[in-house]
Amino acid sequence: MAITFNGVLIIASVAVLVSVIVGLVPALPVPGAVLEVIAGIVIGPSMLGLVHIDAAITVLSDLGLGMLLFLAGLEIDVESLRGPLGRLAGLAYGASVLLGIGCGYALAVASPRSRPLFLAIVLLSTAAGLLLPLLKDAGEERTSFGQLVMTAGALAEIATIILLSLFFSATSTTSAQRVASLAMLVALLAVSGLALSRVRRLQGLDRLLDRLQDHSAQLRVRAALTLALAFGVLAYHFGFASILGAFAAGLLVRMIDVSGREPQPNFQIKMQGIGFGFLIPIFFIATGVQFDLHALLRTPSALAEVPLFLAGLLVVRGLPALAYRRRIGTRRALAAGLMQATTLTFVIVATEIGVVAGLITPTTSASLLAAGLLSAAVFPAAALRLMAAPQPVPEPAAQAEAADELRPTADHGGP
Repeated sequence: MAITFNGVLIIASVAVLVSVIVGLVPALPVPGAVLEVIAGIVIGPSMLGLVHIDAAITVLSDLGLGMLLFLAGLEIDVESLRGPLGRLAGLAYGASVLLGIGCGYALAVASPRSRPLFLAIVLLSTAAGLLLPLLKDAGEERTSFGQLVMTAGALAEIATIILLSLFFSATSTTSAQRVASLAMLVALLAVSGLALSRVRRLQGLDRLLDRLQDHSAQLRVRAALTLALAFGVLAYHFGFASILGAFAAGLLVRMIDVSGREPQPNFQIKMQGIGFGFLIPIFFIATGVQFDLHALLRTPSALAEVPLFLAGLLVVRGLPALAYRRRIGTRRALAAGLMQATTLTFVIVATEIGVVAGLITPTTSASLLAAGLLSAAVFPAAALRLMAAPQPVPEPAAQAEAADELRPTADHGGP
């Protein structure tokens, strides 16, 4: 079959246009990923009909998804999950799990053909990748508030991907088989990680990486991408979605520091250039192209589900952030709740799996994606407004207590 790249060319041009808009309007509160999905809806069959999904777009979109999950794993600081911020985020996430199960069953009443547990897992997600640029722009990425939000987002990303893989993307028929497959996969990934970490200690490899890091061979980049592909294939052969392997590869690269013992800033810049420069925008725009706006608008029940799912995100992920009040204050705890309730990438991934597996209908998928788009467009902007508001001066005792709690975090590489 002849493969054309007309659709890819249009999508690439739209990606450039979105970048220009973001550059010309830096104060735009909407993340670029949201604009890319909306642009995909505009050029797709729902509106202009300029682009339809074909083989080339499908392959590049799948690679973009894998790259997005790999970079998400690469951004996660596992050490931060071990300190007091990790414990506080874990406590809040435990509350989110309980609230998610309750909301999942409640929302299943409005969407009777949906699995309650699947809805609960979708509501447990947080788009940590969308939050990091916002926190950096606000100068909050190194503060206790920013570290807490990113730790909570990282925990949500890890947990939701594992839960989705375990319960719904695994091809095993029984729960025992799924758990056994996941345990074997994790064990194999751990053995691979230990082997790679030992290889990384070889001085000869260090010299080779240093010599070829800016050479046309680009050894570091090739090794990292090959590892992501290998883990994706491995996860698929164990009966799980390839996204689990790509995400695990990013985590492993972060933990064993494939980029070198000394900080190698160019490595991550190169990986982000490949991902966000080409593959990842194709994934987001292709998601918009596939979005069935007509089905959403002509089905009143599906349209009514959008505010329900949006409220579910606020309850499940936003409400537990009130546990942060003692640490960062009420106003900033509310801002953290809004940021935790921001989701998009995981919703896209989960709804694709849910439709294929018959866990949700295509109209419910459109409703979930619309709610995710609204959360990414509205919640971070509202959180930034709360963060910009003047803060009351804490009592001296509270300041001393916060300082004591921060000391163990510093020992683990935190602020």
